[in-house]
Amino acid sequence: MVFLDEIDLATKLIKCESITPNEGGALDLLEGELSSLGFQCQRMVFSQDGTPDVDNLYARYGNLSPNLCFAGHTDVVPTGDINAWSHPPFSANIADNKLYGRGAVDMKGAIACWVSAVKDILSCNDIEKHGSISLLITGDEEGVAINGTKKMLQKLADNNEVLSHCITGEPTSVNKVGDMIKIGRRGSINFHLKIYGKQGHVGYPDLADNAAHKLTEVLHHLSGLKLDDGNAIFQKSTLAITKIIIDNDASNVIPGRADAFFNIRFNNLHTSDDLYKMMHRNIKEIANDKFDLDIISAFESFLTEQQEFANLVKKSCEQIAVETVFSTTGGTSDSRFIKNYCPVLDLGLCGNSMHGIDEHAPLDDLKNLKAIYQHIIKGYFKL
Repeated sequence: MVFLDEIDLATKLIKCESITPNEGGALDLLEGELSSLGFQCQRMVFSQDGTPDVDNLYARYGNLSPNLCFAGHTDVVPTGDINAWSHPPFSANIADNKLYGRGAVDMKGAIACWVSAVKDILSCNDIEKHGSISLLITGDEEGVAINGTKKMLQKLADNNEVLSHCITGEPTSVNKVGDMIKIGRRGSINFHLKIYGKQGHVGYPDLADNAAHKLTEVLHHLSGLKLDDGNAIFQKSTLAITKIIIDNDASNVIPGRADAFFNIRFNNLHTSDDLYKMMHRNIKEIANDKFDLDIISAFESFLTEQQEFANLVKKSCEQIAVETVFSTTGGTSDSRFIKNYCPVLDLGLCGNSMHGIDEHAPLDDLKNLKAIYQHIIKGYFKL
């Protein structure tokens, strides 16, 4: 095995067409590289009725504590219109000192940087005398996130595998690699609202009860609610309507049912249970009892309190002359599962092009992120 540097490994990973939930050869590639470095690798395939089977990888070097883990995902979102790309999305072309391809930023690039950093450190340090390094890599982050990190963590815990601290390689940087570290995430709750009325003829509205009218009234009210003002750590909570469904093919029929889906991203001033009660109360004021409100998924907000670990990561970022800030902005990540097992921070590449056409990572960004990861590992184990 010829050990790959961060750019070579990122290139090979991008060429793996691992659109969720397909493994696409990405985990095979990582397993081969990590095994050659001396990691003990476990493949974990999980299934659940109604969802695709998902392949995952856990790899560990060393047996002692502490165990510093890197969490990531090799699955990627669909490419969108392939013809709109300047370079084919799985060709991993390098142009203008940038690596193009789906997953370059989110997050095959970060995985490659971590593996390359570990490779260089292992070449001149006896890590196993100081602790262990591990990788928790899923193929189910961009999908429903049912058969990935959550189940891996439970299986590892059942086998008495302990993670001490974790870095999740999500793209957190804004303008320059390392300028933002996520020390927590807002919670997320997805609702399905069903409003019931009475179907009838549009010419005789008094004989019907228009569920569409009632739904729009409810949604207007919910979208105008002030949930909070945020605080020093978290931005304010927000509600977004994401889908409206009125199953009515006729223009002269008043609908008897109307559905909507909406999401709330919330800070640590709320819990998902509090928000459900708040939404239910507000909907009932308008719709009376002619509705159902279901929670599709819910994840609580969290904050990594362990200051020593956070400061080590911040110091590592600032080694390349970057002013670094702690933040809880943005969406969710698999850290929402990991935080139940160990302190976790998110740190990765600049996310400006993630999920977009012509997703790309500047080569200098890959080199700098690798340098940051190296500094974190050395500082963590006091090498």
